[in-house]
Amino acid sequence: MWALRRASLPLRSQGYGVRASCASCVKLIPTTCAEDEAGISESPQVVSGRLIFLKKFYHSAHASPKFTMSRRELASQADASSTKEQDDLEDGFSELETPPGDGNENLLTSDSELSDDSEDDEEPQNDLELSETEIDGPTEKKSRHQRAESELFKEISSAPGLSVSSALDKWLEEGKDLSRQEISLAMLNLRKRKMYGRALQLSEWLESKKQLEFIERDYASRVDLIAKFRGLQKAESYIDAIPESFRGEIIYRTLLANCVSLNNLKKAEEIFNKMKDLGFPLTQFVCNQLLLLYKRNDKKKIADVLLLMERENIKPTPFTYKILIDTKGQSNDIAGMDQIVESMKAEGIEPDIGTKAVLVRHYISAGLKENAETLLKEMEGENLKKNRWVCRSLLPLYANLGKVDEVGRIWKVCESNPRIEECLAAIEAWGSLKKIDEAEAVFEMMSKKWKLSSKNCSVLLKVYANHKMVTKGKDLIKRMADSGCRIGPLTWDALVKLHVQAGEVEKADSILQKAIQQNQMKPLFPTYVAILEEYAKKGDVHNSEKIFYRMKQAGYASRGRQYQALIQAYVNAKVPAYGMRDRIKADNVFPNRNLANLLVQVDGFRKNPVSDLLD
Repeated sequence: MWALRRASLPLRSQGYGVRASCASCVKLIPTTCAEDEAGISESPQVVSGRLIFLKKFYHSAHASPKFTMSRRELASQADASSTKEQDDLEDGFSELETPPGDGNENLLTSDSELSDDSEDDEEPQNDLELSETEIDGPTEKKSRHQRAESELFKEISSAPGLSVSSALDKWLEEGKDLSRQEISLAMLNLRKRKMYGRALQLSEWLESKKQLEFIERDYASRVDLIAKFRGLQKAESYIDAIPESFRGEIIYRTLLANCVSLNNLKKAEEIFNKMKDLGFPLTQFVCNQLLLLYKRNDKKKIADVLLLMERENIKPTPFTYKILIDTKGQSNDIAGMDQIVESMKAEGIEPDIGTKAVLVRHYISAGLKENAETLLKEMEGENLKKNRWVCRSLLPLYANLGKVDEVGRIWKVCESNPRIEECLAAIEAWGSLKKIDEAEAVFEMMSKKWKLSSKNCSVLLKVYANHKMVTKGKDLIKRMADSGCRIGPLTWDALVKLHVQAGEVEKADSILQKAIQQNQMKPLFPTYVAILEEYAKKGDVHNSEKIFYRMKQAGYASRGRQYQALIQAYVNAKVPAYGMRDRIKADNVFPNRNLANLLVQVDGFRKNPVSDLLD
């Protein structure tokens, strides 16, 4: 298994040093030994033992972040130094964490009770990587059609916003089914559509009316819903009210996962340390959450998590490998990425379609088209009709390669009896190839087969936005409104980008604000970023600061990407940004080289040759 450690060695000029402590010591302290172009010196313990895997996990021209892991303890300190590894990375989004269609990380998309409607019958991916039985209780095996027909869900979703309890009281009075199975099915449907407010009302009603004997997974479900709907602080406070006998590992890992989803580094590490103090065993799930967290915020710490996993004998899961592969790909370390794949296979784990899709995207980004095509053929298999389920992945990937004929060939396999996700993938693919007529044809076919929904329309709206087709975009939104589609964060995102691409950033800003006020819903992270970056291009400091502040109000942690856009506004406006370094430090953001260079440009106290003469 730990051949993965050796595979994570990149080129000699790329490294992350770990100093092995003596056998009796339980603390892991990242080394601060000096580096040169030839590499980094390691202690003999590292070279001679299994820790050789980590002697050069990441390229770093500076000391590693100052934090210690005492068995399983994390304590980050802000480090303003830049690393060469970070220099090559943008603070953008990775495909690994991006749900289809919204270009967003695995973020919490709504603080409200309603999001865009979703009519497809695909099984949703659980936010916490928990099974249904862990989060909402067991359900009998049902067909997807039956799953979509939960009567309790229909009753809850159709009730006025604050009248869910009244609807449930009426349900009980009429003697209708309120078994755990029916409750779990309704909860699944509510979560699938991100109706977290209504799901929370259901959970609270069940407990207050004593209609369900709560067990740990029910409390964990409540913690998750509170975190999504009311925020981490409320969720953490609720944990104190849970009976101690039910305050187990699932409760805290649920809160940890929400901290990671919100990219709250400080709180996530605090929860992790609390889990350690409470004596909970370290699990693969928790380690993967830490890897995701550091992948986004401080990649140098990934090595420490892997070392911790070895110390605790935690085996990597397929998702662990997927995170590492994606991280290497983001760093343009294709050789290191391939080595991790080989280590994965050596452990008897074959990359799944999702992991292969990540590999293909990084091959394309690196200009290795032959590697990408070879892997695509491997994904396709010998009989595409039998492997029909991979079509949804193949369509956008072939489009990224610019292969019009291949997209047409794959779509032909699906066209006679398409599935909804295949249609969405085809629209995206044709759109990226600038084949608007073909994208519209697929959309019309889909509209005849399935009810028009915001999720489905948002994909075509994104195509229109990317090609600055404002009129067509507005016509589609009017059609959505006439059809009774719920207009939520996905639609706002497409609409905002439609106007931004057309150079109408003030209009996009106005539309978003009206939408928030009318619906009390939380926009997607990329929606805000699109407006922020456009204001920054114009050197509009006032509006850039306004959007930056609204993102914080919405609960999105400040990251390098937001600060880079904000500071760019000051640069373009040719005005100093006093106190910016302190703001960045307070938000625990580690500047990369690009951000550091921008900070120098807006430093109001920076001296130049003229000021020296005047002094």
